[in-house]
Amino acid sequence: MKKIRYFIEVCLVRLAVWGIPRVPRSLLMALAKVLGTLAWWLDSRGHSTALENLRVAFPEMTEAKQHWTGRAAYQNFARTFIDLFWSERLTPENWRDYVSIHFDHPEAQPLARGTGAIWVTPHYGNFEMVSLGWGYFDFPLTVVAQDFKNPGLTEIFKKLRGHSGHTMIPQENALIRLIKALKRKGHTAMLTDLNIKPSDAAAAIRCFGLETCVTTAHVMLARRLKLPIFPTLCHPLEDGTYHVTVHGPIWIGDDEPAVDAAQRVWDVFEAAIRVHPERWMWMYKHWRYLPGEEKRTDYPGYANPSKAFRKLTRSKQS
Repeated sequence: MKKIRYFIEVCLVRLAVWGIPRVPRSLLMALAKVLGTLAWWLDSRGHSTALENLRVAFPEMTEAKQHWTGRAAYQNFARTFIDLFWSERLTPENWRDYVSIHFDHPEAQPLARGTGAIWVTPHYGNFEMVSLGWGYFDFPLTVVAQDFKNPGLTEIFKKLRGHSGHTMIPQENALIRLIKALKRKGHTAMLTDLNIKPSDAAAAIRCFGLETCVTTAHVMLARRLKLPIFPTLCHPLEDGTYHVTVHGPIWIGDDEPAVDAAQRVWDVFEAAIRVHPERWMWMYKHWRYLPGEEKRTDYPGYANPSKAFRKLTRSKQS
């Protein structure tokens, strides 16, 4: 049965890869809103998580605005993945018709081209499109490929995410491969807003006033290799195009605690999310762990006490 299910999944995804680039772009934008709205109402678990997250992140937000923001976040997520399939239409000649790029600091682009860099972004706007745009902008990335249980899907998505010139590497020994690529003045991109298990490679940072546990991989690489970090955001526009804003560079001092550096990077993202909360992935459980031993109403209902997380937060305070 598993082989049959995997075969059907691959056939459906291949059909999407073939068909979506042939649909008019204006129709795809409308389709993303329809599919996102349907997902908002059908995905009861994600719906509930989104509302809990919005409740604690924006306690002043009205219930009606919470529902609007949650639904819009689903629509944005649907647009992101529809555009991943549509991105087969992008070429070195036409990509600027759909993606514009702005660097906050004029020295940032020549610096990155001269040294290599670590580009980071959250699940905000179209995080898939910014990666593809970077390849056509002549910043080919070394990216850790996402592994699916269905190996056929892994290969399809590796091709979709790498067709602008990126090198996709397996998760096994990924850190060593990344270090080698970056030492050759290469580039990598990371999504740094996912909640991970408390460990030596994690930090407890403040996210909308609450403690959460995130990766410090970007910080550790930047410190070890003396490379800049560029927080990057891809803003979706109503006409179906995107505007990418590159912040930084952020340099990590030898003696700067990893948690402080990770916080500096996150603060750039949070400022943008506060302006456009509908562009972030609210259906994800961003606050899985409680900093104490008791349940708290200022944290989402799904958050649970964690001895390892308490230890991480205490080490931050010491």
